[in-house]
Amino acid sequence: MVPPARVALWLIAVAVMATGCATPTLDRIDPARPEAAAAAPLPVAPTPPAPEPEPSPPAEPRPGPAPTALPSPEPEPEPVLRPPKDGDGPVRVALLLPLSGGNAGIGRDLLDAAQLALFDAAPTRFELAPRDTGGTPEGAREAAESALQGGAHIILGPLFGTSVRAAAGAARARGVPIVAFSTDRAVAGNGVYLLGIMPDQQVERAIAFAARRGLGRFAALVPADAYGDTVLEALERASGRHGGAVVRIVRYAPQAGEWREPVLRLAAFGGPGGGGAPPFDAVFIPQGGAALRRIAPLLAYHDIDPGEVRFIGTSLWEEPGLGREPSLVGGWFAAPSPAESAAFLARFAETYGRRPPRIATLAYDAVALATALAGAPGGADFSPAALADPSGFAGVDGVFRFGPDGIAERGLAVVEVEADGLRVIGPAPRTFERLTN
Repeated sequence: MVPPARVALWLIAVAVMATGCATPTLDRIDPARPEAAAAAPLPVAPTPPAPEPEPSPPAEPRPGPAPTALPSPEPEPEPVLRPPKDGDGPVRVALLLPLSGGNAGIGRDLLDAAQLALFDAAPTRFELAPRDTGGTPEGAREAAESALQGGAHIILGPLFGTSVRAAAGAARARGVPIVAFSTDRAVAGNGVYLLGIMPDQQVERAIAFAARRGLGRFAALVPADAYGDTVLEALERASGRHGGAVVRIVRYAPQAGEWREPVLRLAAFGGPGGGGAPPFDAVFIPQGGAALRRIAPLLAYHDIDPGEVRFIGTSLWEEPGLGREPSLVGGWFAAPSPAESAAFLARFAETYGRRPPRIATLAYDAVALATALAGAPGGADFSPAALADPSGFAGVDGVFRFGPDGIAERGLAVVEVEADGLRVIGPAPRTFERLTN
């Protein structure tokens, strides 16, 4: 196992060649041989990136060009960066993360995950150049411009939707793709690809599974915010598609920390005297952490018995020890297969001495994706056709492929909460032929 200090030193070393080979965990899926999706190794020999300058302070947004009254000569177009062919030079990959500011901890975790991918999968002449966004749109714009001036052929990150939007303009002008970690669909497309695990795909997978097991009447206890809007819209769409309906909706202020009142509204059935069976088969609760652990027992206390009504959630439920809350045992949620990500999370903890956030897998898969495309037989290829390969890729979070809208379509599992852990009851597909089954 490579100690953290050596990982950090390797990243900034100059003209030092690492030796040996490793097997990448992300490969293209061969439609003719789907069983070999995660088995075909690419020859690798990591090359350390050049040292990075200290990040510049965030700059004010730059205004677009103003129209002119008189005709003027056409300016020379910016050169479009093309990845080098074999022997033509290094493949330069920029990684935009919040390495300072309020989200520096998450940024550091993502950077460390990316470095693990470097040691596992980086081909020769592969350079990864981290850039600090400061967690702001202005910082992301500055970081993207710095990366492009440094010759980046592809940009990984940023993390937040507003930062992705700020970075996208300069990258599009140079024909350089962005593979970002956001789940904000509004920023995807036209050269921007989102690797985030979309809430609507989680809802669709869970509701399709529930419908096949005879559940058709759904209640929803969702936050009154943009995330809740996305989840509720997806829930209504998915339930209708699968022959069901959302029969009761309760919204709540997520910052209030008061759960009893919305639970009482959801449990207001059976007439003035109370009692009677709930008019729904399942309750959708797209919440996690301490809030979920408080909501679930309140539901059970107020006659929404988890033995009769199925509790269903999202990947926010994927956390250690969730089954210690008895009312959550038997609950379902859709997420990447926990077993596939568990090995990575354990390895991260062993290497760096801390448990990473679940989102760290995105940084690993993004770098692994870049290394897979950089090691293409005919030379590095980050073209739209290569990124949107319909056969997809197999990563730590399972199979994924980018659609025409730039959104990563994923093969998700359905997971049941047990008292002593999590159990997959609906396996994640290994190819895209099974996504509709």
